[in-house]
Amino acid sequence: MTDEWFDKPGGEPVELKEADPLWPLVAAEWSNRIQSAIVPTVARIEHVGSTSIPGLIAKPVIDLQVSVPDINDESAYRPGLESLGLVLRQREPDHRFFRPPAGEPRVVHIHVCEEGSAWEHDVLRFREKLRADPNLAAEYATLKSGLADRYSTDRLSYNNGKAQFISRVIAGE
Repeated sequence: MTDEWFDKPGGEPVELKEADPLWPLVAAEWSNRIQSAIVPTVARIEHVGSTSIPGLIAKPVIDLQVSVPDINDESAYRPGLESLGLVLRQREPDHRFFRPPAGEPRVVHIHVCEEGSAWEHDVLRFREKLRADPNLAAEYATLKSGLADRYSTDRLSYNNGKAQFISRVIAGE
């Protein structure tokens, strides 16, 4: 199965903000809303991405990872996420990506993966390494700032520019 995009990403601006102490509170609120919306499915919901790293600059969008028992059983979580106004934007073999519809403010990105998957492990490993190492987090912030300057209207290129750094951190190099 290949990646399947619904409404390919466009030239949306990349705007980084200083860390906001409200980000963890917004993440907790969304986590509660998601868990309630996808009942009876029990999911592990984790605040991930740059907004989950204290002090790190970030796009002001909360990334949440929702780990479910079976990612291919979309009927167990998709209707609930859609009831919160989220739209499935990308389907990959090991990941589903939801966000508010085009034209709506991007306040949250939801990344659904399967419990125990490499996707789940890698995202959490990256987060924990950045939380544990302020120098590594500072290196990442510098990279992000440079990419935001270079790709200020191209989120896809901005994200692609971070891939090698993320892979290196996950690999433990």
